[in-house]
Amino acid sequence: MSVDAATVKRIGRLARIRIEEEEVAGYQQELNAILGFVEQLSEVNVEGVEPMTSVTPMSLRRRDDVISDGGYAEKIVANAPLSEDNFFMVPKVVE
Repeated sequence: MSVDAATVKRIGRLARIRIEEEEVAGYQQELNAILGFVEQLSEVNVEGVEPMTSVTPMSLRRRDDVISDGGYAEKIVANAPLSEDNFFMVPKVVE
């Protein structure tokens, strides 16, 4: 696949990047080199290779899913301008 000058200008417009006329040829060469490398990757035999999310094996750290009432409602509403019985009080905004 080869990128022409019109495609470079279109990509620049879509990315909202101003590309001057004298820069088009340079970007065209760079994009063609990138696409050539991607085409080269398609030649690699990946049969039997498991998909991976990282180059090192890892697992997500998880915490126990424990239901609790929190026990610190007073701290939560401490900085609120208005609160009553550990609930936020807000002015009425809809009539």
